[in-house]
Amino acid sequence: MSLYSKRGVSAQKEEVHAATKHLNQGLYPHAFCKIYPDFLGQDANWVNVMHADGAGTKSILAYLYWKQTGDSSVWKGIAQDAIVMNLDDLLCVGIYDNIVFNSTIDGNKHFIPGEVLAAIINGSQEIFDLLNNYGVHIHYLGGETADVGDVVRTIAVNGTMTCRWPADKIISNDKIAAGDVIVGFASDGQANYETEYNSGLGSNGLTSARHDVLSKWYANEFKESYDNNLPNDVVYIGKHLLTDEITLPNSTQKTTIGKLLLSPTRTYAPVLTYLLQHHFEEIHGLIHCSGGGQTKCMKYLPGNFTIVKDNLFTPPVIFDIIQQNSGSNNKEMYEVFNMGCRMEVYCKPEAAAIMIAAAEQHGIAAQIIGRVEASDTKQLIIQLPNEELRY
Repeated sequence: MSLYSKRGVSAQKEEVHAATKHLNQGLYPHAFCKIYPDFLGQDANWVNVMHADGAGTKSILAYLYWKQTGDSSVWKGIAQDAIVMNLDDLLCVGIYDNIVFNSTIDGNKHFIPGEVLAAIINGSQEIFDLLNNYGVHIHYLGGETADVGDVVRTIAVNGTMTCRWPADKIISNDKIAAGDVIVGFASDGQANYETEYNSGLGSNGLTSARHDVLSKWYANEFKESYDNNLPNDVVYIGKHLLTDEITLPNSTQKTTIGKLLLSPTRTYAPVLTYLLQHHFEEIHGLIHCSGGGQTKCMKYLPGNFTIVKDNLFTPPVIFDIIQQNSGSNNKEMYEVFNMGCRMEVYCKPEAAAIMIAAAEQHGIAAQIIGRVEASDTKQLIIQLPNEELRY
């Protein structure tokens, strides 16, 4: 059993999929978000989408960092995580504008004071103001903030996005076909709309990242930060403190383990908004490599294909740190984490240069990472320099 499973977490969410398999799959079963007829406007030319997601257990890392350093600005990053995990899913079905956002913040008042709630709420508005500059208009209509100490140990930050969108402007993934290439957008670096280096970790696999990287000191000092029923050998098994300094590879720039783990999830909204406005027809599919990491694409293929990823980015340093501390093998790492590539664009080979140029114009590395091949079954092959992974 993997460390991930021992901690009560599933990369593939098998139990969730089993529980929901009989529900209506919407108009486009292969689309990244569930899409329904226009219940709001009763117009056959429009569709409705309501999507929910959040920062997950990354909020616990923010709590530890805030308690250790007193830096409350870290909570704006958690606000961004909850927003981007919704927004970038919507981008994958072609939606980028005139979106309604409602937040849900569940806190334990014994540990989470009003200053934290204010930092999250005000930070959310700052992010919406930034996105507005790129033609992404999100209407922040409030939400639910509750003190539920009997339910949560520290804080859970989630949100819901709703939109009414033209039916002929949906990316359903049904156009993905053999012969397509996959253009990957890097998750690390510093986009020209970001203020500092982004580790690329995102908001998935943070239960493993936290316990694998951080030392047992956190278990002793902050028992509210983990499930006390977990076996001791999977709780905070790493060697680091959040304040430990590290020099970034090929650079003299220093950062900390905490900054790497808490890098706000990058949004690809500025890039994808441009592409959806000007090159909609060239996009055959979009996959957000979130839960499930590099295997996420398998869930949304419109038929039996072999996906070959043989030119992925070199994993950013944060994933090296996680793997060195945990001892996890490559197969588990690529199933849990994005490993440096968090957005995939499926298109014809001749359109790849357009996708790459759009990303690079925004300061994001991009390249062809793989291809789609005809097959009798669905399978994924990840070719690393010295190893082949099959899923």
